[in-house]
Amino acid sequence: MLATTIYEQGDHRWIMFGRDPDKAEGIIDTNQYLVISGEEAILLDPGGIELFAPMLSAVLKYVPADQIRYLFASHQDPDIISSLGLWDQALPNASLYSPWLWEGFIRHFGMERIRYCAIPDEGLNLTVGRIQLQFVPAHYLHSSGNFHVYDPKAKILMSGDVGAALEPGEPPLWVENMSQHSAHMKTFHQRWMPSNEAKDHWLRRVRQLDIDIMAPQHGRLFKQAHVDEFFNWFEQLSVGIALR
Repeated sequence: MLATTIYEQGDHRWIMFGRDPDKAEGIIDTNQYLVISGEEAILLDPGGIELFAPMLSAVLKYVPADQIRYLFASHQDPDIISSLGLWDQALPNASLYSPWLWEGFIRHFGMERIRYCAIPDEGLNLTVGRIQLQFVPAHYLHSSGNFHVYDPKAKILMSGDVGAALEPGEPPLWVENMSQHSAHMKTFHQRWMPSNEAKDHWLRRVRQLDIDIMAPQHGRLFKQAHVDEFFNWFEQLSVGIALR
């Protein structure tokens, strides 16, 4: 599994995990993120059950298990959090932050020791070590209860399925040309994002943030030069096309 440090300043780090060459055929590729600050860490969208073993092995190279105090699940999809039952055995003292709406569903993945901390619709802030992360509402993009994560110190927005792309082969880690990359995003966003109103509401919110990196859950990451380009592209894209 590829592990790449995308931000590092002192003891504050963001590590992206993904591009696992040993994953089973037919399973969608996903990006997982570990945020470390001081002696605490949080796993963002830690992945599906089939990725647990390589994820655990990769994560432990960066931080001991007892320092992973928090998990975050942006929504209820299996590629996000179906590994929960195994993390529940590995991290018995951790807390899972996830939308209040999905608690009764997410618990089906197995959760006996990890504590569920329900995020209200308006979001909340969480202190991890010396930093404070913001859980940013992203409802209906694509899940009816959904959040993204903003780190104002690192200026990183973990944007879940917004900005996601499904590309064949082994694409680069970073977006290099928005005009070319948009072809890989268009159908995904039109089908998986059901609401133009929700899209516009999200854009108004995130355009107020200072973002150096936008890190989605699938595909390439966006550096600052391409973030505004993505926002402009997403704004003009009509989504929710399945009924047309």
